[in-house]
Amino acid sequence: MKAVTWQGADKVSTETVDDPTIQEPTDAIIEVTSSGVCGSDLHLISVLAPYMNEGDIMGHEPMGRVVEAGAASGLKKGDRVVIPFNISCGHCWMCQHSLYSQCETTQVKEKESGASLLGFSSLYGSVPGGQAEYLRVPHADFGAIKVGDELPDNRYVFLSDVLPTAWQGVKYADVGEGDTIAVYGLGPIGQMGARMARHMGARVFGIDPVPERREMAARHGIEVFEGGEDSIGEIRELTEGRGPDAVLDAVGMEAHGSPVGGAIQAAAGLLPDAAAQKVMETAGVDRLNALHDAIDLVRRGGTISISGVYGGAASPMPLLTLFDKQIQMRMGQCNVKKWISDLLPLVEDPSDPLGVDDLITHRVSLDEAPEAYRKFRDKDDHCIKVVIEPQAS
Repeated sequence: MKAVTWQGADKVSTETVDDPTIQEPTDAIIEVTSSGVCGSDLHLISVLAPYMNEGDIMGHEPMGRVVEAGAASGLKKGDRVVIPFNISCGHCWMCQHSLYSQCETTQVKEKESGASLLGFSSLYGSVPGGQAEYLRVPHADFGAIKVGDELPDNRYVFLSDVLPTAWQGVKYADVGEGDTIAVYGLGPIGQMGARMARHMGARVFGIDPVPERREMAARHGIEVFEGGEDSIGEIRELTEGRGPDAVLDAVGMEAHGSPVGGAIQAAAGLLPDAAAQKVMETAGVDRLNALHDAIDLVRRGGTISISGVYGGAASPMPLLTLFDKQIQMRMGQCNVKKWISDLLPLVEDPSDPLGVDDLITHRVSLDEAPEAYRKFRDKDDHCIKVVIEPQAS
């Protein structure tokens, strides 16, 4: 089969690889019909490259149809399913407490990491990902989300990651009717998080330096800002001088405007993998500009919710300010299955209240995927969200 594979720092290519096979009775094999490209995929070809191996299959946002079902998978050939990016068993202590991203059955204990993830480096199990013609789905008996046949893929595929990650971020921000929230970063997660917060009744300020991202958010009633001190001042004025009740950081480790962090990341990338991993695991390598701005902006007694991925073990934080402002912080990998019952009715609603029909900017074949990665990385050609369609000719 064809698959998008990691071939080195800043390099992916479409290659022919072995077809996946059933390995456990709870497995299923799906023919992938849609698979998103995520900002986290860009981390894998840059900051997290030391944890990747040549030939690793990329992608953690897939959906498709079952072509082979393990005896204990609870699925049958032809079922249409969305596959969460985190692999969870559904029955361990963590899963029983809806902490699916911490599943004790699939934890990558040798890396002291949480649940295994599809297509996401040795930190999370080096499990082959879903930017491919076919995908083996471990623990399909619990993880696979069955969906109907009436609606197109774009209504469902984001249940794999984007929608639940954004929903959890907004829930962790604890905003509702009459509250205010600023969203840093209007990529796919930030776009959906901003729309969700507005759907919940909050006033939403979206912050991003890229004009087309701001334009997309504005179409959905978001008040948009370019970022920087002027934007912080404007948002404070709009919130009676206090700042918003919450801030959602949907940027993560590669924020713009963080030259020192950028230099550290670049230097780490020049080291051999073992040395680079050691730096990642002991040093502060994140670009923290967006997070520090969030700490500055949020009102006293407010909440910061972090959906953007961070990777530095010792990234410096302004604890005096956090303590003095009495700021609450919540974060973590999304517990995808926890939120599906909330989200499925919204994506199937004919009125499309979250605007999922207005997110994909580029649909590409597997052969076109490497160029789409470049466009996404460089924010070229108004690229905000790429979906790969492996069965496209």
